[in-house]
Amino acid sequence: MLLAIVVAFASCKKENLTEYVINGNAEGIHNGIRVRLTQIDSKGKQVIKDSAIVMNGKFNIKGSVEEPSIYFLLVDGKPGNFVFMLENSNINIDLDQKVLMNSKITGSESNIIYEAFQEGMLEFKEESESIIAVFKELRENPNPKTKDSITKVMDDLRQRQTAYPLNFIQDNSDSYFSLNLIQLESSRPGFDIANYMKVFESFPEHLKTSKKGLVVKQKLDELYKEYEKLSYLNIGKVAPSFESQTPDGKILKLDDIKGKVTIIDFWAAWCGPCRRENPNVVKVYNKYHSKGLEIIGVSLDGAPNQKDPKKAWLAAIEKDGLEWNHVSGLKYFRDPVAELYNIKSIPATFILDAEGKIVAKNLRGVALENKISELLD
Repeated sequence: MLLAIVVAFASCKKENLTEYVINGNAEGIHNGIRVRLTQIDSKGKQVIKDSAIVMNGKFNIKGSVEEPSIYFLLVDGKPGNFVFMLENSNINIDLDQKVLMNSKITGSESNIIYEAFQEGMLEFKEESESIIAVFKELRENPNPKTKDSITKVMDDLRQRQTAYPLNFIQDNSDSYFSLNLIQLESSRPGFDIANYMKVFESFPEHLKTSKKGLVVKQKLDELYKEYEKLSYLNIGKVAPSFESQTPDGKILKLDDIKGKVTIIDFWAAWCGPCRRENPNVVKVYNKYHSKGLEIIGVSLDGAPNQKDPKKAWLAAIEKDGLEWNHVSGLKYFRDPVAELYNIKSIPATFILDAEGKIVAKNLRGVALENKISELLD
């Protein structure tokens, strides 16, 4: 009797499959059309792993993977692709021939986590669209107070959306998809290496030592080494001192102009996003300069295509009404101050407190004004 119970229990355990079988429903897709299974390789190139021919609205692909990972299904003659987590299991996919990304899948447990992440991203998209719709209404009936309120809501949305991948990984640290997500996020600007390293260390051992886990760990280690080299620019550190030339050729030091709050603003006359942000910086300066706000603009003019970078720099200062201190070596991204602060793109800002410590970085729009208000109001 005991043996029978053990056998019965064993038969209820999940089967540890060593291959995947994709059963595809391709209703509406003509016979002879090829469906391709692809993956992104280590060089970021999409490579074909397998394919199948559609016959009578069906296709079938078999194979094996070492561990669950992100794959793509493409259909010849159809735009886009279907992204999913492939693992060794019996998988059913119903292709949406009109919009491949809307295809449905069952049978892949790791894909459930992927879909949960995508649902969260979709919620951000829908929230953003509703805010944009309100902005469009304001064009017809502008109200400054309402516009400022909506701008704050949009800024809050951006901050939540930026934090979402890390928060999701923290809540799903036992998932292969989370490993894939870390790898994806690590290539994005502003990647928070310190916190992603912490969350990776919280993963179960079998994930950290998996093939994907080892690849992710190597990438994180490389990024962390670079992060440590630039740790002097971390929030809480005293901003490195510098000196550079003003428009009239004099030498100005950061220590000469520090206020209760100081903004180091990296920009250039040729930088469209910088010029569009300047009105907001002017607004903040006019509002808080009397309360102790100082700004030093560090121009990265001197781009190869600028015939007269100094002339362009001075013209931009005058046109945009930038009435604060300015310096530049007119050496583009080779400017010594830009290199000291590891500036790879502009606009870029560092906000310092009265002691010269970095309290925030790269704030724009309402976020910049809110931070200055927090420090001076």
